[in-house]
Amino acid sequence: MSTALAALPASEAPWHQLGHALPPQQSLDVWARSARMDWEIREAPVRFMAESAGALGAILTFPEHKVLYRSDTRAPLSVVSDRYQVVQPREVLEFYRDLTEVAGYTLETAGVLKEGRKFWALARTGKEALLKGQDRVKGYLLLATSCDSTLATTATFTTIRVVCSNTLTVALNGATGAIRVPHSTNFDAQAVKRQLGISVSQWDAFMYRMKTLSERKVKSHEALNYFLKVLCLSDEATDAALTNERALKKVQSLYEGQGRGAELSAAAGTAWGLLNAVTEYVDHERRARNAEYRLDSAWFGPGAAIKQRALDQALQLVS
Repeated sequence: MSTALAALPASEAPWHQLGHALPPQQSLDVWARSARMDWEIREAPVRFMAESAGALGAILTFPEHKVLYRSDTRAPLSVVSDRYQVVQPREVLEFYRDLTEVAGYTLETAGVLKEGRKFWALARTGKEALLKGQDRVKGYLLLATSCDSTLATTATFTTIRVVCSNTLTVALNGATGAIRVPHSTNFDAQAVKRQLGISVSQWDAFMYRMKTLSERKVKSHEALNYFLKVLCLSDEATDAALTNERALKKVQSLYEGQGRGAELSAAAGTAWGLLNAVTEYVDHERRARNAEYRLDSAWFGPGAAIKQRALDQALQLVS
């Protein structure tokens, strides 16, 4: 399973203005318009004009490759192999149709990143847990894909901590349970949902672990050692800029009371509080070119790797 999100009022623009709240129980057309995903990815052959003795020559084709572009603006998105299997924006939304109709899911939010190169949708599963001090955590299902080879079509369960909208991938035994479909193969939505059905059962076990973290009191030297391990260990999956004094000071201040929800009894002075200091830093505070890049990193890139390490280190405290 995956990360933790808060249900936002329809009047708010969720996820750093990058997502759009979706009205419940609407048609696919309404969802697509609401999410700004009412366009298609189209294909065209790659052509170029070769020069001949300083003059323009014939128009040639670059075989076995194609250009992907938006149907509405005609803006180019990427150049990919002609074997690249495109997943359309509407397919991401349609993925949730039967889940909302018969499985009790609520499609809440969807959005587009990097001018259409990535797009995603989040549905509330109906699963939730309440830790000490009314610290509520809800379960979500995230489906995301790309059309520039940077992300396989990925379905993963995630938790969202309501008080701060921190997200965390649901993981047990070091595995996230994410289902990834590479773009070299066809995206079979029903097959993915069948595989995800197994992961749903992980929710109770995962939240039991989180409850255990909320009951594990942490001494000051343990907190510092935890943050050093999470933020300052060499790891090729994370960028070198993370290893700095600013990051350490920030997560420590979030843990010691400046973080949203840090005062709740489940988080104050506990391993759960340590974990949420890191997730809040990655989701909301970490330096990035802009909010779009921060979200992309927090869900799919180096930020996601940091949060996974934070979870692993926290679980070691209660092992």
